[in-house]
Amino acid sequence: MTLANVTSRESGERLAAARVEGLTKVYGSGETRVVALDDVTVDLYAAEFTAIMGKSGSGKSTLMHCAAGLDSATSGHVYLGDVDLTTLGERHLTELRRDRIGFVFQAFNLIPTLTAAENIALPAAIAGRRPDPAWFDEVVDTVGLRDRLGHRPSELSGGQQQRVACARALVGRPEVVFADEPTGNLDSTSGGEVLGFLRRVVDSHGQTVVMVTHDPGAASHTDRVVFLEDGRVVDELREPTTERVLDRMARLGQRAGA
Repeated sequence: MTLANVTSRESGERLAAARVEGLTKVYGSGETRVVALDDVTVDLYAAEFTAIMGKSGSGKSTLMHCAAGLDSATSGHVYLGDVDLTTLGERHLTELRRDRIGFVFQAFNLIPTLTAAENIALPAAIAGRRPDPAWFDEVVDTVGLRDRLGHRPSELSGGQQQRVACARALVGRPEVVFADEPTGNLDSTSGGEVLGFLRRVVDSHGQTVVMVTHDPGAASHTDRVVFLEDGRVVDELREPTTERVLDRMARLGQRAGA
C-alpha cells in the first residue's frame, strides 16, 4: 500500500497501513516465561497519527517493534499493507524495513561524524540511492533545519537532533513512521517542536505515524490512542486531549485494581 492508495479521512473510510492479527510474543520459557503480547489484534490506520500507551511492562514497545519488523512474533501475523512480515526471510525483511518503514528513537541514533544533511540522507546512501532533491528540500523545510544542515550532532540542540532523526525517517517516503518515545530525552519546548512536526507531516503529507509514549501531553497531538495492559489492547480513544487521556488512564487503573 502506498499513500496514493489511501482514502481520505473525509470519506469516512479508514484503511490500515499496518496491522497485527492474533499477535503473541513470548520471551523465555519455564519459570522465566513472560508473555509480552497476548493475542493482540489492532489496525494502524493510514494517514493518521496513533499513540500506543500503557504502563511499563504493558507491551507497548514490544507491539511497536513487532509491527515494525524489528522483533519476530511468537504467533500471529504482522502486515505492512498486504505484506505479511511473518512470512519473510531476513533479507527481504531487511529490505522492507529499509525501503518502506521509517524509525525515530528516543536516543536520536545520529552518526556523530556526519553533518545533519548527511545523517538525513544516510538511509538512501546505504541503499545506494540519492534522495529525491525536491522531497529532501521539502522535508528539511518542514522540520525547520535549513540553516543547520552543515552542523554535526554535537553542534545541535537535543530538539534539533531529534528533528534531524525525524527528517531521516521521512526522506525515503516510508509507508509508516514508527517513533519510540521520541520526546523522552527532550525538554517540553523541544518535545513540542518534534510533536508539532509529526502532526504536520500527517496533516500536510498524509504520512502514517505510530508513536509509543507514556506522556498524555504527547498523546494529545495524535488522532487516536491505543491503550495496552498486560500485553492486551484494553481501550482506545479518538480525538484525545491531555485531560481525556489522563481520565481514561485513571479509569483503566481503577479497573485493573478492582
